[in-house]
Amino acid sequence: MKAIGAAGLAVMVLLGIAAAAKRSSIWAAESSAATAGKTAADSEGHLRVPDDYRTSYQVLGSWAIAADDGKGSKELHVVYASPGTIDAYRRDKRFPDGAVLIKEVFSTATGEMTTGTVSRAGALKGWFVMVKDRANRHPGNPLWGDGWGWSWFDATDPSRTTSTDYKVDCQSCHVPAQASDWVYVDGYPPLKR
Repeated sequence: MKAIGAAGLAVMVLLGIAAAAKRSSIWAAESSAATAGKTAADSEGHLRVPDDYRTSYQVLGSWAIAADDGKGSKELHVVYASPGTIDAYRRDKRFPDGAVLIKEVFSTATGEMTTGTVSRAGALKGWFVMVKDRANRHPGNPLWGDGWGWSWFDATDPSRTTSTDYKVDCQSCHVPAQASDWVYVDGYPPLKR
């Protein structure tokens, strides 16, 4: 009887440790997202492109924008997510507060290669930055609303947005993705299990 009691106790201890580890993992992912949001926005809601996003963020996916005429693409978009965002989205099916999405927009060069007509990234045109804001922290700021901070940055200055109003400058491109929190989640394989 003592053996069964000790074994049961050992199982309960292991389950408790596993539950604590899971809670710790969830907290770490949410904490990472919140920290990332602070590096992309100051306390007044001024957005910027974080310096280290290429080395500390995760690649979410890429998009090729077809050329208007002819072969190839006219733009290439590469999208990054702040640390913890992908795990939190897989777990909760929503973006955590403070999550940062950064889209690099490149012009393209198209040419023939042994694999066929290929478009590759050319010059960087700029960045589009979104910061998840469930708490509506900046209600008077015209770059914040509908659960996000939104801004475009020209390649010449990652610290100064050229956007003045997210509803005019940013959101219209995201209307088809309104049901998925304004993000085209179907284009991002890491969000799927």
